[in-house]
Amino acid sequence: MARRGEDELIFLPLGGVGEIGMNAYLYGLGPPRSRQWLMVDLGITFPGEREPGVDVILPDIRYIEEERTNLAGLLLTHAHEDHFGAVSELWPRLGVDIYATPFTAQLLRVKHAENGGGGELPITEVPMQARFQIGPFDIELITLAHSIPEPNGVVIRSSAGTVFHTGDWKLDADPVLGAPTDAARIQEIGEEGLDAIICDSTNATRAGSSPSEAEVAETLKTIIAEAKHRVAVTTFASNVARIRSVIEAAKAADRHVVVVGRAMHRIIQVARETGHISPDYELLTEEDYGYLPKEKVVALCTGSQGEPRGALARIANDDHPAIAFTRGDLVIFSSRTIPGNEKSVGWVQNNLINQGLDLITDSDALVHVSGHPRRDELKKMYQWARPRVAVPMHGEARHLSHHAALARAEGVKTVIEARNGDIVRLLPKPAEIIDEAPTGRLFRDGNLIIPAEANGIAERRRLSRLGVVTVSIVLTAKGELAAEPRMFLSGLPDFDGHGRPMREAAMEGVMSALDGIPRPRRKDSDLVSEAVRRGLRAALGDAWGKRPICAVMVSKV
Repeated sequence: MARRGEDELIFLPLGGVGEIGMNAYLYGLGPPRSRQWLMVDLGITFPGEREPGVDVILPDIRYIEEERTNLAGLLLTHAHEDHFGAVSELWPRLGVDIYATPFTAQLLRVKHAENGGGGELPITEVPMQARFQIGPFDIELITLAHSIPEPNGVVIRSSAGTVFHTGDWKLDADPVLGAPTDAARIQEIGEEGLDAIICDSTNATRAGSSPSEAEVAETLKTIIAEAKHRVAVTTFASNVARIRSVIEAAKAADRHVVVVGRAMHRIIQVARETGHISPDYELLTEEDYGYLPKEKVVALCTGSQGEPRGALARIANDDHPAIAFTRGDLVIFSSRTIPGNEKSVGWVQNNLINQGLDLITDSDALVHVSGHPRRDELKKMYQWARPRVAVPMHGEARHLSHHAALARAEGVKTVIEARNGDIVRLLPKPAEIIDEAPTGRLFRDGNLIIPAEANGIAERRRLSRLGVVTVSIVLTAKGELAAEPRMFLSGLPDFDGHGRPMREAAMEGVMSALDGIPRPRRKDSDLVSEAVRRGLRAALGDAWGKRPICAVMVSKV
């Protein structure tokens, strides 16, 4: 326990610990009942099969909403969606100042405007390597290498001690865009005395070190120079270094770059405005594509994750209004497939191959590198920083476990394997999990933000497995049918195993249930509705072997 008059520094992940994505971290300073808070990142993750119809998933921030008068600010480490994608939608619940470097700030403004966000966000732009104050927190930005412009680690100094929040990073002597990770400054911070590190775990299961972005640039240059026909490259739109490498490779091969996809246009616009892509580069639009000889084209496309509305998926489905490929063209997937996207990426790749195209992925050539540290890079970080406490973050359980074992092997005395919602006291000693806060997920569903427990999502899961039957029954005052029941079936087989229409089996269940209700009792509409629903489900269970969702509406005339 903290002694009287001695501030505690705590770490509380609302997302990003026990998962990859939806990063949202809190640091609290002071006694338990009057802490000041700093939020680092506020990102999203993407839905899977268990969230049908959901657009994106956001962290449940109810804990800090209740404390928002004590929230000093929101600091963004970089502009990946899993680190800043929830800001536009959740900021109104916090109403706090936002701090970001120029590229992140400008991309957030553009995204907020595109999403129809009302008014301007209160963004304070800070330069790279800045040192500034957010409430009681003394902040220093540390330059790191990653797969987007202006990635930052954050040193948080306070009256309780010093913490290094790494954000996303890797070691890369030639990252193509931006400076390498500032190893010298990290070593200086270690020599000053670092109390705790909160560190990226994404590649903690992978041995060795990540290849350099410059190596990918050379590979792309060679492949594009040797290509005989059109070349298309798909990558994460946020990877401006990769985009620049594609542009340079096209230029060296005397080809024109055609930018395909709204997200790619948006990123390039912001990268030009903030000086990361030269305005001297000639970039063409989709309207120019059809006028170019095929041996003079490099198409830079969105859709590397198989997104249904991504440019590449539309091209693979032959329904893009301006872009089509022909046999012998080459498509380079300069990206990795995010877990959960394997089916959609596979569908796109198979359709492209069926069109007679050639494909190169990261399993064929060095056309992609990760932006996260492997084990040898993590070891160097610990040797430089020499923290007394380590908390692995940004990873699933297996990543966190491997990272924790590595940190212990590197001599860190206290390693805390936290999960979302754990309140971790970092300082003063002993560092440990001291409490738990409510956490969870919110779903963006159309233009609504709803709780993950909302009934509609569970119903959709059932609908996707079982289908639905809706029946309308009209009874007279005497309890007789005023007309034949009307029925709507969706998602059911047309026939049962004997070739009988499923509609007949369903109608038989309805009529049998009605016949079993004495006419005097048919005055109770709720009783009739429930009896028919049960009889309908039972009849379909016998005919199909599954019981769909059934809804029965009873009216009287």
